[in-house]
Amino acid sequence: MRRYFAAHTGFFFRAVLLIPFFLFFYGFTLKVAAQENVNLVPARDSVLAANEHKENKTGKFNAGDMIMEHVVDNHDWHILEAGNFELSIPLPVILYYEGKIYTFCSSKFHNEERSYMGFSLPLEGPDKGKIIRTHASSGDPKVYDFSITKTVLAIIISALLMLWIFISVARTYSRNHNKAPTGMQSLLEPIIIFIRDDIAKSSIGEKKYQKYMPYLLTVFFFIFLNNILGLIPIFPGGANVTGNIAVTMVMAVFTFILTTVSGNRHYWVDIVNTPGVPWWLKLPVPLMPVVEIIGIITKPFVLMVRLFANITAGHIIALGFVSLIFIFGAMNAALGYGVSLVSVAFMIFMNLLELLVAFIQAYVFTLLSALYFGLATIEPEHH
Repeated sequence: MRRYFAAHTGFFFRAVLLIPFFLFFYGFTLKVAAQENVNLVPARDSVLAANEHKENKTGKFNAGDMIMEHVVDNHDWHILEAGNFELSIPLPVILYYEGKIYTFCSSKFHNEERSYMGFSLPLEGPDKGKIIRTHASSGDPKVYDFSITKTVLAIIISALLMLWIFISVARTYSRNHNKAPTGMQSLLEPIIIFIRDDIAKSSIGEKKYQKYMPYLLTVFFFIFLNNILGLIPIFPGGANVTGNIAVTMVMAVFTFILTTVSGNRHYWVDIVNTPGVPWWLKLPVPLMPVVEIIGIITKPFVLMVRLFANITAGHIIALGFVSLIFIFGAMNAALGYGVSLVSVAFMIFMNLLELLVAFIQAYVFTLLSALYFGLATIEPEHH
């Protein structure tokens, strides 16, 4: 086993080198770019001030707005709140409009008009959270937003953490041949062996599993690390990365592409001419081939929705318990203190449960990806 890791440290390097592809593809489909002048500013001058304004205007705590503020993506990263004082990190805004690139910090939107350089960041309405032209008409060109948002910054942070962890572990393996693992090695080695033996080998096969290991390792640790970071309430944690459907879509698309490219002749023949199915389900109307082709598309769709729904639901439930404290506290202070005991207890339970869910969701996504690869590369049995 020690020889295996010493001889296959390239797996670690190839695995972590796949991370920039996630970043590149996600950034091109949504928002990716560089950052500028990220400074801590009082949230009274930030997007969070809008929530305070709403509360002052209605006189009631809005649980829905609070939950969505933490679950959805944002151009600011909320840091802390103490009484009436809040802090957030404004993030870089990069826009492409009419052949020109506009770059500035999102703190420029922290004014009464919520606009800067002819662009606006609405807090209400159908364009809430999106950067649009301030006085746009129906025929105006579209504003292309390549900003670094909270989710993008969280992906960059997790990618750097993964690069640092795996490169350091791989170097340790290359230096310490046939020695007992220590530190981070002893933590990661059982997980990597588990992915290799119980996921890759059993799903893909002994002969072909190795070329998929870099991808499977990358997907598993990317999901698992971001799930864990999402449970940490302080910066750089708290971002809902794997609860962002765009992120899960990119990973599902990668699985779909690898499955499609890896598919052998036997795989495609079984889709067009499914064995063991009556001929009248194939001719004259190709019912089964259509069903099989739809299945090719629904498999990555299920991967995308399952991860997104489970992680987002966990965050919403936890934040819902927090909201109960303020809702009942608005009715009666004593009632609020009483409910807080129950809410905190349930929150602790939910966080412990989410630790298990963080591993399970990473495992399920990796396992299903490996199963799809195995089905695409399976060889026909010869009798």
